[in-house]
Amino acid sequence: MKKEINLFFTCDDNYIPFFAVTLKSIQIYANKNNTYVIRVLHSNSISAENINKITKEFACKNFKILFIDIEKNVEAISQRLHTRDYYSKSTYYRLFIPELFPDIDKALYLDSDIVLKSDVANLYFTDLKDNYVGAASDGAVKIVKEFQHYVENRIGVDSYLNYFNAGVLLMNLKMLRNISFEEKFIEILSSITFDVAQDQDYLNAICKGHVKIIDDSWNTMPFKSNTIKEKSIKLIHYNLDMKPWHFNDVLYEKYFWETAKSTSFYSEILKIKENYPKYKQEEAAAQTEKLVLNAKSQAGD
Repeated sequence: MKKEINLFFTCDDNYIPFFAVTLKSIQIYANKNNTYVIRVLHSNSISAENINKITKEFACKNFKILFIDIEKNVEAISQRLHTRDYYSKSTYYRLFIPELFPDIDKALYLDSDIVLKSDVANLYFTDLKDNYVGAASDGAVKIVKEFQHYVENRIGVDSYLNYFNAGVLLMNLKMLRNISFEEKFIEILSSITFDVAQDQDYLNAICKGHVKIIDDSWNTMPFKSNTIKEKSIKLIHYNLDMKPWHFNDVLYEKYFWETAKSTSFYSEILKIKENYPKYKQEEAAAQTEKLVLNAKSQAGD
């Protein structure tokens, strides 16, 4: 009997080309004995043309793709969702998965700026036991002292090594429903504003002490300072401003471009890079510096 892999994404029209690269990489390594059910959450932000294009290119016998508009579901609290810089409110949508899908007990949420180098099912079948989530330690936090102080002093994790990156998030939906996760999130949203990593900060604050830390190979970011061997990498996460479609010489960029060439969006992605203005590159660098200063000011030390 085929095993079902429940994958979730959030996306809009701007990110569809990069989402296609992520899908392609999943498909390349997918086990034909599994069924990969991909649910794309959005808020009336993906055109019918792009939905048809993605579906036509990737849907197949063991690859099901569902686009789900959840705008009405989150409308009541959408005005209270804090955003900054290049983030949009859709980044919060992963927090609503447990209640939106009561018939699913386990899910793997993935950002749309990743490339797989292994079968994602191997991560999905990780035993979470009674932990709420499974995720890797955040790579940026590991190398920036200001972030380390922020997550320990502001978020309240016992060690910065236990602060996880939510771009690759294995979710124990049954346990999250049992603890009334969504209710806790809405409650804390009313009293505390986290605006460094936004929804990721809320996730860490609520789930601390109940997190299975997974291996960095399943969420490798393109930092030159990381010590992971390239041949061991299972998933590359082009986090923050480390986007191969915006910048040259991004570490591990070859895996992105090799995969992009196999999609119908390749020429579009090349145009995006070609037309990415210099001032936006400078803005991206400035945003990262601003983020560090913001973390330092809120760390309380």
